[in-house]
Amino acid sequence: MTLVILVAALGAMAALVFAPAVRQSGRGGLMNRFGPEYDRAVSRHNGDEKAAQWELSERVRHYGDLPIQRLSPEAREQYAARWAGLQEHFVDAPAHAVREADRLLGELAVERGYGSESHEEQMDAISVRHAYVVDAYRQLHLMAARTRGDGHVDTERMREVLVSARVLFEELVRAQPHDKGPRRRHPSLRPVLPQQNRGGHRSGRIPGQRLGPAR
Repeated sequence: MTLVILVAALGAMAALVFAPAVRQSGRGGLMNRFGPEYDRAVSRHNGDEKAAQWELSERVRHYGDLPIQRLSPEAREQYAARWAGLQEHFVDAPAHAVREADRLLGELAVERGYGSESHEEQMDAISVRHAYVVDAYRQLHLMAARTRGDGHVDTERMREVLVSARVLFEELVRAQPHDKGPRRRHPSLRPVLPQQNRGGHRSGRIPGQRLGPAR
């Protein structure tokens, strides 16, 4: 009788241990965790949800326990200042600002622990914890590559991509509870991309005002 109770207790403990993993690897768990990344994976596999689920489950298996490195308060402020600087230079050199943002996000991701042999693998690793914003980084990387070509790149589109990628930047640079040292206020982390007004002068976004399309 005691043996039966012991086996039942061990079975119940095993169920508690493995239940979260099962929920995360099932369709509902993966959709909830990956959001738009789930749809992107399904599309890439031509609508084959089973293949998409296998791919996303593999991402969790490979990168779910990836140790995230701490950023010192000084490093966070340096990254924030560099992003604010490239935003300020957007009007004079939008293509250069986009390339600098792509480079800066790459450096930040590596310092946080998302280093990888390829950019696509780095995106996969980031997507496990930042699935809802990682595609903005993909778009920024693609846009940066386009600016190195000879074709025309729309300035407004570059601005939209830069603003979208900023959300991931904030998530990666934000102070975490386990970071050492006191939290410090970031220099202006609002998306302030100056635009040309109708008179040809630069104009920034008033704090708290929604960033609208360029005129």
